[in-house]
Amino acid sequence: MDDREIAPLLAGVRRLVDEKLIPAEETLDREDQIPEELLALMREMGLFAYAIPAEHGGLGLSKWDEVRVIFEFCRAAPAYRSYVGTTNGVGGKSIVLDGSPEQQRKYLPRIASGELVVSFCLTEPDSGSDAKSLRTTARRQGDGYVLNGSKRFISNAPVAGLFTVMARTDPEDGGAGGISAFLVEAGTPGLSVGPKLRKMGQKGAPTADVTFDDCRVPAEALLGGVEGQGFITAMKVLDDARIHMGAVCVGLASRLLEEMTGYAAQRQQFGRPIADFQLIQAMIADSEAECLAARAMVERTARAMDRGDGVTKEAAACKYFASEAVGRIADRAVQVHGGYGYVAEYPVERLYRDARLLRIFEGTSQIMQLVIAREALKEHRRGQ
Repeated sequence: MDDREIAPLLAGVRRLVDEKLIPAEETLDREDQIPEELLALMREMGLFAYAIPAEHGGLGLSKWDEVRVIFEFCRAAPAYRSYVGTTNGVGGKSIVLDGSPEQQRKYLPRIASGELVVSFCLTEPDSGSDAKSLRTTARRQGDGYVLNGSKRFISNAPVAGLFTVMARTDPEDGGAGGISAFLVEAGTPGLSVGPKLRKMGQKGAPTADVTFDDCRVPAEALLGGVEGQGFITAMKVLDDARIHMGAVCVGLASRLLEEMTGYAAQRQQFGRPIADFQLIQAMIADSEAECLAARAMVERTARAMDRGDGVTKEAAACKYFASEAVGRIADRAVQVHGGYGYVAEYPVERLYRDARLLRIFEGTSQIMQLVIAREALKEHRRGQ
């Protein structure tokens, strides 16, 4: 879309955020659940459809268009994004990229309509950052597979209708080549979802453990019908997701800046607004600069992905820089609010808790550093 084509969508998302989502944040945090009427508005807006191709009922946005939508959407509490982003992103994107035509026809229209929420099952109790060491198995048996194992910290699991599951199909291959991806529908015998986990922040974004106990699925559940491609799919999806997460961080940083500057302009101390004091201005200035830098990085990398460029290093840099930046900005926002920033009377208290997760999921900051360095060294060696 050009700027004129996407403008109505961006304006609609901003109205939804300002008029409906932000006013409901306190209730969301207290009740740990997104009200159904807000989910209905998000479906109506097309937010469940942004990354789904148009031929399957989606909006088919480019990555550049997607991040512009997310900049606006994630000015609201990031829990709202979890339903949308996980379903469109790591969960549903696997089907978009590597699903068979039959799998795409079966699932993508339901994802685009918001009817089907998707979870992405990669992390396990003993394999988080070291994803290639996963132990969940998928053993071929007759005309299907039998899955056994456990997955941990699975976003959307309590509400998901479909699980994209990474499991080892080749027990002799302990690395990436032995991993395949499966599409397992909720309600399949042997699939169980644990209790919803209590988290520091991002209340309303349901997370739980998922267990497979002799869970039998048909051969048609193998993503793309090809064994040994699961880890490759996961890595492709994660490049895409890390740009998305950079955009999430930019949206949240923008909101924190609005709260910080608004409070500083109206809060009086020593007979004048605290915004007049240079040490407060320094915190605002640092935050504005970091937010602008993160936005520029995400925008540039999204455009590169749309061109078909390899962006593994740049995507990791987006996620690393933007998540670290929003953590610092959230901390400054609380500091500018003083004691009021530490109590629930002002939104920066809960936004600070929400921001903390962003340095952990979709790859920790430390893993992002390793990816960036690895890719930079590859480039150096190729240039010699």
